[in-house]
Amino acid sequence: MTVSTDDIVRHAARLLMAGTRLDLGRMAAELGISRTTFFRRVGNRDDLMGAGLRLLSDRTWQRALDGWRAQHGDAVRTPDGRLRCLWVMEAYRREVAGSEGMRKLIEAESTVALRVLTDPRGAVQPGLVDAHVELFHADAEAAGLAPLVGLPDLAFAVVRLGESFLYSDVLAARSVDLTVATTLVDTLVRGAMEPVKVH
Repeated sequence: MTVSTDDIVRHAARLLMAGTRLDLGRMAAELGISRTTFFRRVGNRDDLMGAGLRLLSDRTWQRALDGWRAQHGDAVRTPDGRLRCLWVMEAYRREVAGSEGMRKLIEAESTVALRVLTDPRGAVQPGLVDAHVELFHADAEAAGLAPLVGLPDLAFAVVRLGESFLYSDVLAARSVDLTVATTLVDTLVRGAMEPVKVH
């Protein structure tokens, strides 16, 4: 049976979720392929960690979107007026913060993990920024809102702000406060998108 790059990345994601350190030699042996083939398929350890974390991030984002649909269908706002994107982003942050595997990774390998998670040229952050742009665009269109800044800029600012709170215990020796993060992100997004003026 041929072991594909996707097979290796899924294996890495499972290990990361379990809080298990990525040992590339051991992983190659577990998958029954040579180290040379393994490295040719996925690159170095940072590359593999990035790909695994990207897969987990994409799945978490999709669960947040699915959670919205389960509760609110195709609506763009909650009954009390909160935009879909704000709800989805909060659900995403809460799941990431509650992930035992992510906590273990950051505690055990904070420098490497934060480098991989927050690299603007890496696998994780750009994918998350793109997901935010797509959702902001959909919400702005559905709710009749005009962004005051470019959506990629807004998405980047929101993702960076989220990172600063999600990983604040490592980045700034501060406890993680998701309530404050939600207040700040919500305020930023609402302030950057205003109702379209009808002339």
